[in-house]
Order: sequence, then structure tokens, then C-alpha cells
Amino acid sequence: MEKIRPARGFASDNNAGVHPEIIEAITRANQGHVVAYGDDPYTRSAMKKFEEHFGPDIGVFFTFNGTGANVLSLQSLTRPFHSVLCSDYAHIYVDECGAPEKHTGCKLIPLPHESGKITIDAVRHAYHGIGDQHHSQPRVISITQCTEMGTVYQPDEIQGLANFAHEHDMFLHVDGARIANAAVSLGLTLRQATRDLGVDILSFGGTKNGIMGGEAVVFFHRQQAENFLYLRKQSMQLASKMRFIAVQFEALLTNDLWKRSAEHANRMARLLEKALQHIPQVKIVWKVEANGVFAQIPRQAIEKIKKKCFFYTWVEEESIVRWMCSFDTTEEDVHLFTGLIAEAVKA
Repeated sequence: MEKIRPARGFASDNNAGVHPEIIEAITRANQGHVVAYGDDPYTRSAMKKFEEHFGPDIGVFFTFNGTGANVLSLQSLTRPFHSVLCSDYAHIYVDECGAPEKHTGCKLIPLPHESGKITIDAVRHAYHGIGDQHHSQPRVISITQCTEMGTVYQPDEIQGLANFAHEHDMFLHVDGARIANAAVSLGLTLRQATRDLGVDILSFGGTKNGIMGGEAVVFFHRQQAENFLYLRKQSMQLASKMRFIAVQFEALLTNDLWKRSAEHANRMARLLEKALQHIPQVKIVWKVEANGVFAQIPRQAIEKIKKKCFFYTWVEEESIVRWMCSFDTTEEDVHLFTGLIAEAVKA
């Protein structure tokens, strides 16, 4: 059997391994028997950690993955005649294989983005047909934080969208697959970056920040979670051995592990950006505000680099690629990768 060589790349923070502190937590939980389906001390302890970070009177529910968290978040807030306003590059619109529309029955309304972000003006333009039985009724604004372009919504931008939503009997959902990276970038706590800005429901990501697997749905108004237990079970997102998902989040929210991991990933992205600035053929296309670097490079160089270090082409027609840093990216990784890029882009 061929020995697999350990390697670190820049394709995705999903490709990274599991943080050692998370492995230790799973090992600690792997003792004896506990009641299944979340009625166990590990899950209760993890929920208390969420309350420490986000405040009391919240509802926390664990799912297997981010798509499940997003779909169930939207489903809990809507009925099939509603619509969800989101970026035309939103993960829920582009990368979830139509799961939100299939399982909620709602129409997703794509809005033009500015560096990954949607604006109040775009939302206002799409808010029409209210009370008209021929039109789907806008019910949720959904944003991704950090955005699919690696940019970060500023607090006033989120607060503005939340205010618009609440003034129009709508909700604000945040796909927070990289919410830790965003909070660190903004210099805010997790609560300050979400609940305090008017967010109603958060898909809280852990997989991209060093856990093995699992996400959480966090309701900042517990009454909105009234029927969520049934939705989660019906949607096949209820884990029987939930302690192994929950204990990962308990570890992530202990001793600032979420923050340490995100700070490191963000710092590696800034280091990558700085190194790329010395390569004239590489153009950074969006501000590096979290752990992703998006660059335009000569088309012929893309496959050359991919053969040695895989990554994703983000906007194919413009030769824009995405390079992501992770909790375990090293400075040596960055220097080796930029050397590979510099060689590949030579005419």
C-alpha cells in the first residue's frame, strides 16, 4: 500500500485536518455510554458554552454540515410561498445543489453583489409584490460572513440590513461558515459580530475552523426555534451520538480556540497577500480581510500550479483563483507556495 505523504495546500480550509485540541476533546468524550440524541452531559455543556459567548435565551442545535444548518435555518423562518434575498454568489444559491429551494419550497432571489456583499439598496429594489398573491413574499435576508469573496461585512452594514429586515417583518440569517474569521477580522466577540447587530439566526461554522465535522444553528430569539427539533429530525440532521459533535464545539469555544485558530489563518492570508505583491503577474482582486486570497493570474499558469498544489478557479472567464489559509497553515507553506506561483507565471 502506497504511503500517503502529509501535505498542506491552499484549496480550502475544509481540506485541513482536525485541531489537536478537538481530537483530545473527542477522545475524552469517547468514554462509557451516555443517552443518545443530545440528552447527554456533553451536549448540555456545549450549549452552556454557546450561552457564555452569545448570551442567555438562545436556542442551539447541532447538525452534520453547513448545508443542513443553512437549510434548516431558512426552513424554520419561512413557509413555501416566501422568498429569501441573498447574493447571486451566495453559497445557498450557488453551491448547495438547490437544497434550500427543495426543502423550504421558497424562492431564492439573487441580488447583485459588491465584492461579495449585498446592500440595502439592492434589498430594497427586490422588496416588492408585498400582498400580491401572484408573487413570492420576501421573508428572509441571508448573508454570508465572511463572504464568498473573502470580504467581511462591517458592523454598520449588518445592522443596516437587520434594521431593514425587522422594519419589513423579515428576518436576517447569517451563513457563518467562517464567522470566527470575520469576528477576528473585525476585532469583535462572537456576540458583538452577530446578535448585538440584530442577526436573528446564525449558521455557526466549525468545520472550516478546525473541528472534524458538525455545524450549529443558533437562534437569538428562542421562540423562533419552537418546532426546530422536529424539522431537524425530519431533515435527517439529528445525530444519535451527538456528544461527538457537541464536544467539538465545547472545545472550540473554550480557551479562545476559535479565536486562536481564526487569527492564525487570517494572519497567514495576509502573509500570502504580502508575498504575492512581489509577483507582477499576480493581481489581488478583492481586499484580504479574512483567511482567503483571491487573485487574477495568467490563464496558462493555473494548470501548472494545480498539478503541484490543487486549488479552485473562482471566476473562470477572468482567471480569478481562490487560495485559502487554515489554522494549520505555516509560514513555510506560504513561502513555498508563492515560489511555485512565481515560477509558474513566468512568460
